Amino acid sequence: MNKYDELFEALRTSWQVPWMQVAPSFISGRYDSLAVDCPFVFREDNHFAMTFIGFDGIGYRSGIATSGDLLHWRKEGMVIDRGEVGSPTEFNVALTWIMRDNDLYGSGELQRVDGRLLGTYHAYPAPGYETGPAAIGLCWSDDARHWQLEPFFLHSQEGAGWERGGLYKSCLVAHDGLYYLFYNAKNRDSWPWFEQIGLVTSRDLVHWERYAGNPVLPVGAAGTWDEQFASDPYVLRAGDTWVMFYYGLATDGHARNGVAFSDDLLHWEKAPVPLIDVGAVGSMDSQYAHKPAIFFNRGTLYHYYCAVSPYPEVELNGVSTRELRGIGVRTSRLVHL
Repeated sequence: MNKYDELFEALRTSWQVPWMQVAPSFISGRYDSLAVDCPFVFREDNHFAMTFIGFDGIGYRSGIATSGDLLHWRKEGMVIDRGEVGSPTEFNVALTWIMRDNDLYGSGELQRVDGRLLGTYHAYPAPGYETGPAAIGLCWSDDARHWQLEPFFLHSQEGAGWERGGLYKSCLVAHDGLYYLFYNAKNRDSWPWFEQIGLVTSRDLVHWERYAGNPVLPVGAAGTWDEQFASDPYVLRAGDTWVMFYYGLATDGHARNGVAFSDDLLHWEKAPVPLIDVGAVGSMDSQYAHKPAIFFNRGTLYHYYCAVSPYPEVELNGVSTRELRGIGVRTSRLVHL
């Protein structure tokens, strides 16, 4: 028996909440008009909050929603808009992580550095859906609603071949005086490519060093569920074990969420099967059940993810989509709906 088997079983979320938690608006001009993606959930005062990114045909912008029960969410609006013409965020800005309590079974509250909230974001250099090689930067806030962006510090062209095509979602963890920033990247800018997860570390949030053993989470062998992508890290700690939730893409065209385990944040052992699979034909996650966000409350584990299914064509401002992309959730036990 593998030493992580019991923990893997504890992380299963078998109950599907039968509606999207946050869905695209399909309203022309809205930041979330065509898609909603990349959830991040945390506790805030006497309620819960979720940051997410919206896509409007030009690029990503970042929004927030709140909830009293983790099942019904109300959008508040944008927290980071696109930048000025000529700026690095002219077309895109995607807030994907805010540094939080590391404990998987903890409060899920955000942590402050020098009195402020610390987040990570990325942006793509051209209009369109993830067009061009993105870079990663830090951002700061007092209230999770207004953010000050620092210049990018992590660029694909400075990395090894596995990440030269561009960077994606990042995850920032503080442990024993060191900051660990996990991120996924692709090896080339044109399809087909591989996405894998790497690591950079820093003691001062200024000087960063790529880990010599990158990628720390590579794609799986041919024929496995993550043979094409091992992407979107979401790292928390369960007791003495670090847990990395991530998604994999197989050549069957489906994306699923899985998990890997580590004792030192550097060496990771994957569970051989996904934690959650795509749904049946006609369900909201029949195409993809991917991009995890994990939250624990009152004995229940909530596994949020980006759910994608085919959808009748929608065209807004000259951009069309044929998929429904929003946020779903599965739970470890039946919850009152």
